[in-house]
Amino acid sequence: MKVPLSWLREYVDLPAVTAQEVADKLTSAGLKLEAITAHGHEIKNVVVGQVVVIEELTGFKKPIRHCLVEVGEAAPREIVCGATNFSEGAIVPVALPGAVLPGGFEIGARKTYGRQSEGMICSEAELGIAESSPGILLLPQDTPIGADVVELLGLRDDVLELEITPDCGYALSIRGVAREAATAFGVPFRDPAAAELPAASGPSYPASIADPTACDRFVLRSVSGFDPAAESPLWMRVRLIRAGMRPVSLAVDVTNYVMLELGQPLHAFDRSRLSGEIVVRRAAPGETLETLDHVTRKLHVEDILITDDTGPISMAGTMGGLHTEISGSSTDVVIEAAHFSATGIARESRRHDLVSEASKRFERGVDRELPLVASWRAVQLLVELGSGTADPGVTHAEVDVAPVRVVIPSDYPGRVAGVPYERETVIRRLEQVGCAVVEGADAASGDGGAHGVAATGVVSSGDLHEKLAVRGDDLLTVTPPSWRPDLTDPNDLAEEVIRLEGYEGLPSVLPPAPAGAGLTEEQRLRRRVGRALAYAGYVEVLCYPFMGVRDLDDLQLPADDPRRRATRLVNPLSEDEPYMRTTLLPGLLKTLVRNVGRGFGDVALFETGLVYRPEPDAPAAAPVLTVDRKPTAEELARIESALPRQPFRVATVLAGEFDRSGWWGAGRQASWADAIEAARSVAREAGVELEARADRHEPWHPGRCAALYVGDVLVGHAGELHPRVVEACGLPPRTAAMELELSLLTPPGPAQAPAVSAYPVATQDVALVVRSEVTVAEVEAALREGAGELLESVRLFDVYTGEQVEEGHASLAYTLRFRAPDRTLTVEETTAARDAAVALAHERTGARLRGV
Repeated sequence: MKVPLSWLREYVDLPAVTAQEVADKLTSAGLKLEAITAHGHEIKNVVVGQVVVIEELTGFKKPIRHCLVEVGEAAPREIVCGATNFSEGAIVPVALPGAVLPGGFEIGARKTYGRQSEGMICSEAELGIAESSPGILLLPQDTPIGADVVELLGLRDDVLELEITPDCGYALSIRGVAREAATAFGVPFRDPAAAELPAASGPSYPASIADPTACDRFVLRSVSGFDPAAESPLWMRVRLIRAGMRPVSLAVDVTNYVMLELGQPLHAFDRSRLSGEIVVRRAAPGETLETLDHVTRKLHVEDILITDDTGPISMAGTMGGLHTEISGSSTDVVIEAAHFSATGIARESRRHDLVSEASKRFERGVDRELPLVASWRAVQLLVELGSGTADPGVTHAEVDVAPVRVVIPSDYPGRVAGVPYERETVIRRLEQVGCAVVEGADAASGDGGAHGVAATGVVSSGDLHEKLAVRGDDLLTVTPPSWRPDLTDPNDLAEEVIRLEGYEGLPSVLPPAPAGAGLTEEQRLRRRVGRALAYAGYVEVLCYPFMGVRDLDDLQLPADDPRRRATRLVNPLSEDEPYMRTTLLPGLLKTLVRNVGRGFGDVALFETGLVYRPEPDAPAAAPVLTVDRKPTAEELARIESALPRQPFRVATVLAGEFDRSGWWGAGRQASWADAIEAARSVAREAGVELEARADRHEPWHPGRCAALYVGDVLVGHAGELHPRVVEACGLPPRTAAMELELSLLTPPGPAQAPAVSAYPVATQDVALVVRSEVTVAEVEAALREGAGELLESVRLFDVYTGEQVEEGHASLAYTLRFRAPDRTLTVEETTAARDAAVALAHERTGARLRGV
């Protein structure tokens, strides 16, 4: 909300303070300042002049005029001008030599187009009034020559730009901000809505409300004989522009001006285009409406419409229809002001992706008492500025709405704030907000008591029920004002008292740190995993936990893959990604593509986070519960059953060089082996051993995919991605990836520190020839078991498939390290252990010693 300070001062007698001081006071009251913009402060030496003589200069590509302009000095000024929208005798703003215009633009005397020019005749854009203008600004003929244009037109002003939260809809108006400023400075407030209305003399135009849930007050007034050629006065255009709105025409500008002033959106209809009674109702199936933006919109059955005998003519509170809009020939105008359902307008606006200045106000809650006043204010301006005649009568259709009353103990705001407030202070602050306060709880008597909105219209929070029963003499019955529909609960009233008393008066107390053992074991594991991958050269990224069907298609997942069963968001950020992720890979792969596209070809990334895996028989959506009571055990169970399973996972992707090349030599391309090693690094931090088994699992290459097991439990996959996945996602060739379910990496028991032997190690090398289909893991497992307790480690250091090995076979060379905790091993002992290991490997895998 942009608030010109000069407009604010019309309703508040502010002291001699700066714009920043006003902003500070409003910020303390809860209205956040976005910016302060100064207008016209740098303008100087611009005066009112009258064009005496105009000489048209020829021989130039565009019209050029040499003018003599009277500026209140002894002799007229010679000024060369290219605009043609004025004639001799016109009253115009003139920037004399030495003048400064907005942006620091200085004006001097110079010779141009063969003539002397002693200044410049100014347009609205050159004076900073508008962003663009078709010609010179023409002033009224009775404007005094030589007067200071800045003072005359009120161009020197400061504009406060405030961020208005959804609960402060009243502040989307000069009226609302002025009330807050008056309270903040302790000065009187002159309410622009406190106008005397003419006596009603029948309806102005027939209208009715067909759906009371959509609208509870609908007002129409009309003006006849309106001059469609009448222009908005300069003061109105300046205020609209400073408040962030574009002037259009007098009829439209008047409705916008009143909306900014009072906070009540208005709409103007061309009466000659209306047909029959106006009815406010919900849309019927299949109805459409072409709105003012020339878009034909298919209406939803919950949309709130203003209709006549021809059908919809306006989307209520959002945008008018094209057929009944005010045009350049409209002479009879019908002004509509109404109070629509806030939730209805909010849903309608979002449903059609159509946010207007009117919808912003209606969805936050508009003063229900304003339609009569605002419509009359608009009629007065149209009569005054557009030479129209106010038609007698007013159409006023309404639905009775019981006022809301809130009962609170007088000390409740103090107990909420932790600072005691006097009873008189609470009453005074609530009355400053506009509430009517009655001491006692007489209004709360009757059935329904104070447990919610009852027939009496009395509300209070459930936790106050006991206090209401035992402290009736200390209760306050508060009726919020019509412009504060957000005040519906005792806590709302407490907040009003606290903010007006000043948040700076609240004590700052640090909460005591609860006793505990620090991080849980799961948290420690996550941190260790992150550090281990970072040490290994991976960079951590954080991706959005959303995905779309296309992401799963790019991963080449089969139709029956469990990862395609995903939780859909009710209100997704993007319709391209409406589901919660079931795997970490889509986000990581998109990040990889983005980095490669920006010139980073050697990339190793990792992410840890939750995935969301709904059960096959889970409900489609969780039930929506009320907030007036605690959920039952059955309701909690239904919510729990609707929630997807959320395992914690870690995933990596890598492409390009994993070991960088340089002056030291060639690098090494990342491969499936690096992805498996990343998984082993994670498992080591968890204190478990991974077993890799060949597998076929999308999106990995069927010949380069490893299923990762801890015992008999499958915990993840790693390997090189399938070429079709690489092509579909736009990845570098041979991209590798790994994904593990970290929550399954549970160590079998407490960590045991390894025993350290002081005796020397003995090594034995063996080269075994095995069939190509035998995995390294199988051979290694047999060697470990066969070697017995003396084996300390086994390491594969060579794989050979050359001429010296028969076709279909490979030679695997291992180093076996033996060590005893209590003695030095003999050659015979290590040889026997090696032979036992080779024998078991031969028995299980068919391995034989190379050369045998």
